[in-house]
Amino acid sequence: MQTELLREDQSRSPIASQEERLRPERSRTDCPILLSPRLVLRAPHEDDIDALAHLANNANIATMVSRMPHPYTVADAADFVRRAKTGAIGKCVYAITKADNGAFLGCCGVEPHADGRTAELGYWLGEPHWNSGYATEAAQALTDMAFRTRGIDQIDARCRVMNLASRRVIQKCGFQFQGSGMVDSMALGGSIAVEWYRLDRKTWMSLRSWGGQR
Repeated sequence: MQTELLREDQSRSPIASQEERLRPERSRTDCPILLSPRLVLRAPHEDDIDALAHLANNANIATMVSRMPHPYTVADAADFVRRAKTGAIGKCVYAITKADNGAFLGCCGVEPHADGRTAELGYWLGEPHWNSGYATEAAQALTDMAFRTRGIDQIDARCRVMNLASRRVIQKCGFQFQGSGMVDSMALGGSIAVEWYRLDRKTWMSLRSWGGQR
């Protein structure tokens, strides 16, 4: 259950200039720890490296997101944590962890677009944690934070056309289909077809209890 959006390598895209403006000293000040009934979303740290490498080194995940290499090594995980900590990735990146025992489940993030009105949501979960509702719970918490703490009007999300589980998560969060297109896949070394969804502030406000979306 993953979207196309956790693009830790986004420096190769037109959003690079926006990333560069998100300086390290600002990297976490706008990214509070998020709590949900079963999860804690917090900054990635060094203790996550082994679990991150273990879960991310999975072709079933890497081929569903745009900017995850495969194989995914401990060195890749350490570099990801380092860049998230310093703000080099340039967005709010969270480790998804279980509230009861702190277990690392995956990552999620929200990235501002250059227009200042739009952000982009992304997430991935380790395969052992699929089909448990964690992706929806994390996406809802991150969406709520983005609308409540940032002056944005809308949030975008994308998923591979073939990723039915991720599409269902996006739809549960109230996102509406906008269109389709192609993005580059690091793991596959080519382009993949994706669907584009959007949630605007007005719709979010009508759904913010999330009661009707579960």
